[in-house]
Amino acid sequence: MNVEGATVLVTGTNRGIGRCLVDALYDAGAEKIYVGVRDVAKLGNLASKDSDRIAAVTLDITNPDQIAGAAATCDDINLLINNAGINSNTPLIGADSVDNARAEVETNYIGTLTMCRAFAPVLAANGGGMIVNVLSLLARVSLPAIGSLCASKAAGWLMTQGIRAELAAQGTHVMAVLPGSVDTDMTPGGEAKPGAIAAELVQAIRDGVEDLYPGDMAKRVSSGLAQDRKAVEKEFAAYLPK
Repeated sequence: MNVEGATVLVTGTNRGIGRCLVDALYDAGAEKIYVGVRDVAKLGNLASKDSDRIAAVTLDITNPDQIAGAAATCDDINLLINNAGINSNTPLIGADSVDNARAEVETNYIGTLTMCRAFAPVLAANGGGMIVNVLSLLARVSLPAIGSLCASKAAGWLMTQGIRAELAAQGTHVMAVLPGSVDTDMTPGGEAKPGAIAAELVQAIRDGVEDLYPGDMAKRVSSGLAQDRKAVEKEFAAYLPK
């Protein structure tokens, strides 16, 4: 799909990969970029960068009313990038309760699915377009120290495959993005830089990729999973909660 001239909605844009994606799409010539964020005040000067091409949208993807409002406001998009997500850094058994796991599922899986459902008819009306779901390499293999995040991202991974099949007939391309460790506020000190991930993602949109593993770590682990999945599982199993 052509990024130049595209009309895009990106969620989770106040920091990290989402913020870098807005810059990368802008530089690539996107005609209009809706930037979705729970608190518009946290966007800083992003919304005022170019008011003709960038518009802020208050959007909490766990709030059905806000999602419906966004679908009505952003009814001209042909590219949806679901980047919003949370990480509670919580194990599965060692956590005090399932509250964090429930919140991660509500955001990373149910919230993203609700966005896809709300915008599928919008994309169909605009010629099909594309949905990009930013997930995690940990959708493919569990890191026990943050096992509840991994489970929510794994649900997102299978959901992405399912909607890819369902929306193929309307001409909507669906991409999964599975980065490894990224240096953001959520995972400080990560191997990859968010700007580099955003650049790879924009090129993958142009190329019509279905499953993108951006960054060296993601590519290395993806290759390992293809060769010996159990060996990778056992390697990651060593990272237990402290």
